[in-house]
Amino acid sequence: MRPADSRPSRRAFIGAAGAVAATGLTAACESPESSPTGPSGPASPAAGPREPASPASGARVSPTGRHQAGITLPRPAQPNLLALVADVGAGVAPGPLLAELGRTVRALVAGTDPRLLGLPPGDLTVTIGVGPRLVRTAGGASLPGATGLPRFSRERIAPRARGGDLLIQICAGDALLLPVAAAALLDQAGDRVRERWRQSARRGANVPVGGGLTAPRNPLGFIDGIVGPHTEAEQQRDLWLAGPPAVAGGTLAVLRRMELDLPRFAALSVPEQEAVFGRRRAGGAPLSGGPAASGPDLGAKTPDGRYLVPADAHARRANPAVVGTGLMLRRSYSTDDPAPGLLFISFQNDLRTFTATLTHMDTSDALLPFTTTTASATFLILPGFDDRHPLGAGLFG
Repeated sequence: MRPADSRPSRRAFIGAAGAVAATGLTAACESPESSPTGPSGPASPAAGPREPASPASGARVSPTGRHQAGITLPRPAQPNLLALVADVGAGVAPGPLLAELGRTVRALVAGTDPRLLGLPPGDLTVTIGVGPRLVRTAGGASLPGATGLPRFSRERIAPRARGGDLLIQICAGDALLLPVAAAALLDQAGDRVRERWRQSARRGANVPVGGGLTAPRNPLGFIDGIVGPHTEAEQQRDLWLAGPPAVAGGTLAVLRRMELDLPRFAALSVPEQEAVFGRRRAGGAPLSGGPAASGPDLGAKTPDGRYLVPADAHARRANPAVVGTGLMLRRSYSTDDPAPGLLFISFQNDLRTFTATLTHMDTSDALLPFTTTTASATFLILPGFDDRHPLGAGLFG
């Protein structure tokens, strides 16, 4: 992680590229067609449709359109992710900065930016969001994305790891691209931004869960994501912002980096671990029965009256039908630096979807005692862009 008071430069860019060659850095990006139920992600009540055939590995993903790439496209997603959070300097105009970053994204994806150092871009995607402070300066406190996250229990967050003005999410099939693309974007931003923190992460191979869906396992050994807003109708209802016009086509992202107490969880018996999640470890089926892709039957009981899905199971406490919220597009990524854990990212068009869920989990979710959150932020993911509409032009034009 770059020190908080450092600033990007061409020397830093070249240094980062050299470090990649020396260390063989690896990271990971979650598939958007699966919806993990990690420590801060709820279980969805209904499975989506069969996912479409995957494009060829490394196929180019267009960076332009109504929505930014890296949220629902590509499908399935690339296996590597780097999230970078930064601040924008006082007096810096966000509009020109974002427009430049958008042009740089297009050049990186096209492979025409010399700062790629000859690496083929393949399926590289870059997704950019702005934090509450910048949103408020552009549209006031009522605009989606203008509100930060409240504080929750089980947090140990340093001041520089909470909040931020700018999110750059980079995903790719080739892990070598992540820090190289990040260095190019920071080089383009120059002294106008200062990095707060970054996190690279990874996930395992997708596991079939039925209904044409796949999902990865998390470091706790459980299949981490089975259901979510897969259909276009669900995404229009719960994922994409419909308005006002300046943000239409965007969404809201929440980032939570968590350490996991792996030894303590591993000391539980398998039935005890399954009671924490509310699902079978081997195949992901709900403890209430049925296939993995189905939602749990929260009313099912044993003959002696006990719930098959325990009252404090994650699948129950985080269920949107129980919480009374919409669906999140949830992603979780395995990390091992600075500590073994997860980087959790959710996308939703109402921040309450996340905050109400975690508030409900905070009271008695059996999974939370195995987690400690060490970084937290929320961002307005800007609408898509193209030649006529630069990145961020609707909000900062």
